[in-house]
Amino acid sequence: MQLIAENLAARRGEDLIFVNVSFHLQAGEALILTGKNGSGKSTLLRVIAGLLRPEKGSVTVSDSQAAESRSAAEASHYLGHRNAMKTELTVAENLDFWRSFLGSERSTGLSIEEAADAVGLPGITHLPFGYLSAGQQRRFAFAKLLVAHRPVWILDEPTAALDTSADRLFAELIEAHRRKGGIVVAATHQPLGLGGTRELKMAGFAGVDQGIWG
Repeated sequence: MQLIAENLAARRGEDLIFVNVSFHLQAGEALILTGKNGSGKSTLLRVIAGLLRPEKGSVTVSDSQAAESRSAAEASHYLGHRNAMKTELTVAENLDFWRSFLGSERSTGLSIEEAADAVGLPGITHLPFGYLSAGQQRRFAFAKLLVAHRPVWILDEPTAALDTSADRLFAELIEAHRRKGGIVVAATHQPLGLGGTRELKMAGFAGVDQGIWG
């Protein structure tokens, strides 16, 4: 598995946020996006996840022989600033939805209770999501990456609202994903405790008048 971004450019309104962003990640690799607020980290993650259309360029995944490529969105989990869980549904109902929506018969993940145990919160999946603390909600938002296997994890400030012990737990889960050949692209303001990562520093607005089609 490899993730390939080629000559990406994206706008926010009339302004070009970034241009000519390219990278090539192999199975097991992690790319950390750094930079000031507003520098384009979240925008780039959303482009990779297929949530925003790039102004130019492409992001694809392919097997190790590059024999067949497809949109990166088809192989990606996205964890953004919001948890993407319904507060009135139970944790189990939320995770069951994501397992059905993102999973496939060919690629299965953990059971709901296994995922709850993996994020350190066993035995409470019957509770409404809205009853949980911010830290518990964030842990279960991460659990949705575990119930349906996808090889690319796209993480935007994944450790927000978490304490130090949860930071370590998430780092262990991310490293386990990498050991299995998974790929990680993450934006963060604080170290994630990962080893052997690559870094891409986002510089900010590229400028409204810069030509990108030449």
